[in-house]
Amino acid sequence: MIESFIDNAKERFHLNEDMYGNIMIAVTEAVNNAIKHGNKADSSKNVFLSLTLDENLLKFVVKDEGPGFDFHTLPDPTAPENLDKPGGRGIFLMRHLSDDVNFKDNGRVVELSFYMNA
Repeated sequence: MIESFIDNAKERFHLNEDMYGNIMIAVTEAVNNAIKHGNKADSSKNVFLSLTLDENLLKFVVKDEGPGFDFHTLPDPTAPENLDKPGGRGIFLMRHLSDDVNFKDNGRVVELSFYMNA
């Protein structure tokens, strides 16, 4: 579903391949985090994905129904003690692949922003 959603955005907004790839990875990470960590894989809880375009800013919003988390104290996945850990890179990837990442509602909402080439 996520891939189809982003494919539709690519066609509608004429996204280049680099932007498309960055969006695909960042949004997929955000949705996976919402399912796995936010909603604790509880199938009775939903994850909401929306997209807005304002001028040249494409913004994806992912919202879960979990308790939230402290996004201010995340371990650095590039620190030597974390390099061999299998997880912990999702938010790092989101921050590096999007132009801006904002967490709201105690971490239950993540906004991923991408500036479109003029």
